[in-house]
Amino acid sequence: MKAYRLNRLFHGRSGRCLDVAVDHGFFGEGSFLRGIEDMAAVVDTLAEANPDAIQLTVGQAALLQQRPGKDKPALVLRTDVANVYGTELPAELFSAVIADPVGQAVRLDAACVVVNLFDIPGQPGLRRACTENILALKPACDLAGMPLMVEPLVMRPNARAGGYQVDGDAERIVPLVRQAAELGADVVKADPTDDVTVYHRVVEAARVPVLVRGGGRVDDGELLLRTRAVLDQGARGIVYGRNIIQHDAPAAITRALLALLHDDVTADEAVAVLERERGA
Repeated sequence: MKAYRLNRLFHGRSGRCLDVAVDHGFFGEGSFLRGIEDMAAVVDTLAEANPDAIQLTVGQAALLQQRPGKDKPALVLRTDVANVYGTELPAELFSAVIADPVGQAVRLDAACVVVNLFDIPGQPGLRRACTENILALKPACDLAGMPLMVEPLVMRPNARAGGYQVDGDAERIVPLVRQAAELGADVVKADPTDDVTVYHRVVEAARVPVLVRGGGRVDDGELLLRTRAVLDQGARGIVYGRNIIQHDAPAAITRALLALLHDDVTADEAVAVLERERGA
């Protein structure tokens, strides 16, 4: 049954996935809301661009699922909420899973659920909480035939980085990805590495399909080049949020990324798609 849901997540021709993450409001961080103030309009725009999936929370999932017809992106349901994204970390960090996560995912007709695995320097308790979340989700997902996406998130020390800053060190990313796989992930949503040429190590450590996180906002050329590079090293897709929803032409960048994933165009050809779609 997991395979049936994964068939909805991954494109039938290319076997790849573009999942647009729009779950940022879940975390209570004001800076995350730029570009997604009107969620109904955001989901309408994205659905028209037709990515393979849209990543939403229990409070926003209906905006996608109530759309009529069968030709709409699959739902990836965010199951955990945390307080780790501010410029100053609170005295007590948490990562909590919603009640009956798999039951809610089934009732919402989700194709997959996603949960974090944080590695924040000096915060072992948070990593333990994430591990316990995954350990509880795994058997429930197996019982319901619900694919489990684990998001290993390697962050830099907050005092040095200031806020939500990922660490692109492959020596930290690879072990956390391997742990996600060992915990039973069906899909891994992993950080990009600073040295993009070593991303094959992340793919090899996961053994299951890897979707690459977008991280912070970057310029279009860099985004498309990096996407092409990780796909060429075996990544099965991408999960981009702010690089799409905060873009001046969200539908156009979505279609350019889809051309990379499903038509195997070059980065330069994807730029041409972007410019064409932006002017349409």
